Amino acid sequence: MSEFADPVPLSGQRVALEPLTHDHVEGLRAVVAEGDLHRTWYTRIPAPEEVEAEVERRLGLQAQGTMAPWAVRRLDTGAVCGATTFMNVRPQARKLEIGSTFYAPSAQRTGINTETKFLLLARAFEELRCIAVELRTHWHNHQSRTAIARLGAKQDGVLRNNDIWPDGSYRDTVVFSILESEWPAVRSDLTYRLTR
Repeated sequence: MSEFADPVPLSGQRVALEPLTHDHVEGLRAVVAEGDLHRTWYTRIPAPEEVEAEVERRLGLQAQGTMAPWAVRRLDTGAVCGATTFMNVRPQARKLEIGSTFYAPSAQRTGINTETKFLLLARAFEELRCIAVELRTHWHNHQSRTAIARLGAKQDGVLRNNDIWPDGSYRDTVVFSILESEWPAVRSDLTYRLTR
């Protein structure tokens, strides 16, 4: 397995990113049940009864070498509060995408996403020597688009009718990226924000 698909444990002041296992299923069921996250039409968040299959799917992609999946645990309460991944990993091109991320509503706007992304970006650029990291979201997911831009990612473009959603609607995918040359400034900004 490529180290790009190896979800090594990562830890900060607010969160611990743990390699995803079946032991996280119950915690993630509670996450998606909070606020009925799975009912948001422009995201692909599993319903509580679908969490086990989603964990299995992510672990299967890890075994194929195309994904590194983590569970996100709050350090203040010890509770699992979300999940994230390196996906579409391309070691030969030294590129990957951070995605398939979701958090409990109670974890949003707490600095947890900022620190999670900081830990993932530091691993991508400083350990895996990536030349670019992508982040993608649905055109209608304005909260996600704003959060990605706040990280310091730049919008590359919009892939129109890039996917067909389960309800039959078309997904326009907004593509953002951070380049290797931009990482020092992004790192400084995220470090500053995390210490405020």
